Amino acid sequence: MTDPIDVDEAVFDVVERIPPGRVSTYGAIGRLVGIGPRRVARALSSGGGAVPWFRVVRADGTVAEPVRVEQLARLAAEGVPVRHGRVDLRTVGWPD
Repeated sequence: MTDPIDVDEAVFDVVERIPPGRVSTYGAIGRLVGIGPRRVARALSSGGGAVPWFRVVRADGTVAEPVRVEQLARLAAEGVPVRHGRVDLRTVGWPD
């Protein structure tokens, strides 16, 4: 069985690779690491403060309600277009 800390570190490593002005989804990160999207969310919520967690959104381009205001502000500061509360993953999604 894989050590949970190793899984968290793998998630953080991938999230750190998302370029400024781009976003990824929990599912895309999970596919790169080999885990499910909920496990990605758990890693980021429990210890992802040192990585650009705000560049990870839901599959529909929305953000999580508890961090909505801060996440949208950080994305806007990077020039990520948000329309009606959603990021257009076709234009700024990562990886391509």
